[in-house]
Parts: sequence; structure tokens; C-alpha cells
Amino acid sequence: MRVMNTPAPTTLRRVEHIITGQPTTDGAGVKLTRVLTQDLQRRLDPFLMLDNFASDDPDDYGAGFPNHPHRGFETVTYMIAGRMRHKDSAGHEGLLQNGGVQWMTAGRGLIHSEMPEQEEGVMEGFQLWLNLPGKSKMCRPWYRDIQSAEIPEVTTPKGEGDDARGGVLVRIISGSSHGVAGAMQRPAEEFPTEPLYLDLHFPAGGASFSQALPATHNAFLYVYRGTVHVVDDEEHATPVPLHRMAILDNTGEGVRLQAEASSEPARALLIAGKPLREPIAQYGPFVMNTREELVQAVEDYNSGRLQG
Repeated sequence: MRVMNTPAPTTLRRVEHIITGQPTTDGAGVKLTRVLTQDLQRRLDPFLMLDNFASDDPDDYGAGFPNHPHRGFETVTYMIAGRMRHKDSAGHEGLLQNGGVQWMTAGRGLIHSEMPEQEEGVMEGFQLWLNLPGKSKMCRPWYRDIQSAEIPEVTTPKGEGDDARGGVLVRIISGSSHGVAGAMQRPAEEFPTEPLYLDLHFPAGGASFSQALPATHNAFLYVYRGTVHVVDDEEHATPVPLHRMAILDNTGEGVRLQAEASSEPARALLIAGKPLREPIAQYGPFVMNTREELVQAVEDYNSGRLQG
């Protein structure tokens, strides 16, 4: 899909910090990099966590994520390569594969598993945790498997931006970009975080991309191929290297990105959301507003009441 040019934001956000992720393991020993850690939850509210897993060694991912509980937030799993089978205590089952997304609202709680359906090859993807407001934390669990073909795509026309380069492929998982709505759209009354989730594919040779961002939204960029620069109003370009996250400041009406003019394409996630500004109480896979609610979540899980 191609669209007409979209005017660039009049004021641009800068890079506030560059973050290096922390290698860790989760599930039954899956090796991954935790990019958005618990100490950044306040700064990047409503986002709670971002994990990046990528390996061609089955020993790094083969044991998967056996049954485990969640309550009080949403998980967004985006597969770049590989196959993952989801099953949960509410009786749902689905297969997540190349280019697909699973959006799960844990709500009042469920138990689920995410297990690889491959014995070799590359397994690569991301899991983002998105907080729920207090009024929705005990909502009924829900999930949607979004196959790759269901994710709207748009290619920016050449000539976008001052450098007259474009041709960036945008996969719009949620929110909107260049007049195209993403795969996930929900009522703001119940889900007020208004998440924007874009997967940006910059062609080899470099290209620029601009995206409007509401001043109320916290935003970050994660680069998982090549290097992408964040360009400010003074044309100063801050490089965001491979496997680094750039927290964007909250001054400006949008962001302008520029990939390096190299022989290899670049790819990055641009994610933004409206902060909830509510207390965050977390104990592992439970995210509530108070310690008392966490205690209740653990009791419910131990007594078998966390079944969806």
C-alpha cells in the first residue's frame, strides 16, 4: 500500500537516554534481552517491560514458556521469525508465526503457556507488557491472534522529509501512521493508553521517516537491524545503534528518524502510549495498584481461582 505524503511534525523530540538491555533468562530457560526493565516503568508508563529474544540455537529457546499466570496487564507478542503455540486456561489456543502478533489482555487472570513449535532454525521476536488502568485490571481475559497478512502496511513515498528520501515500509500493529489505522483499535474509555506500535523497515541506502506523537505520550525506539538516527529541530542526528533503546523526551509533536546510508537495511520498533499515572505494584507476573491486590492475586493463583 502506498499513500500521499504526510506533513512532518513541526517540532521534534530528542533522545533523552540510550538504554542497553540486560541479558537474562525466562520461562524454562529461554535466553533473551530485557530492554525495558522495572526501573523504567515510571518513565515509560504505561509500558512495563520489553523483551527481545533472538537465536538460531534451539538450546536457547527450545524449552519455551510452560504454564505461568498473569493478572492486571496486557502482553503483546510479535514474532519476527519462528513458530510459537499459545494455550491458556480459558480454553484458547493459537499458533503465532512469522510476522504475526498475539495481543492478550490478562485482566483478572489466567494461566497460559507459549511453547516453540520448531526444533531448529531462528526464533526471533518481542514481548511487550502494557499496563491496564485500575478500573480494567479485573476485566474478563481476552486475546487475539493477528496473522501477518492482517497487519496493515504502508510505504512512505519518496520525497518525505527535508532530505527527499523515503520508501520506508511501516507495519502498523496499533495506533495509526500516515493515515492508515493499525490492526488493534479499541475504545479509549476502557483502554486509555492509546498505544502506538510500529515496525519500521528502512531500505538499504538510507531513508527518513516522520511520525506525529501526542505530547502526552511517552515514547521509545528500539533498533533491531542496523543503526537509526533520531534527528532534532537543529538537524542534529543522534545514532541509536543495533540492539539499543532510545527513550525520547516529551518536548515536540513528533519524531523524525533517519537510517544510515549503508548496504544493509535497518529495522526498528517505534512505540508510544499515554501514561496512566497510577500506582504500580508488581510481583512477578502480577501487576496491580496496591500490595493488598497483589496478595489477593497470589492467593487466587495458589487456590486455583486464576483460570480465566
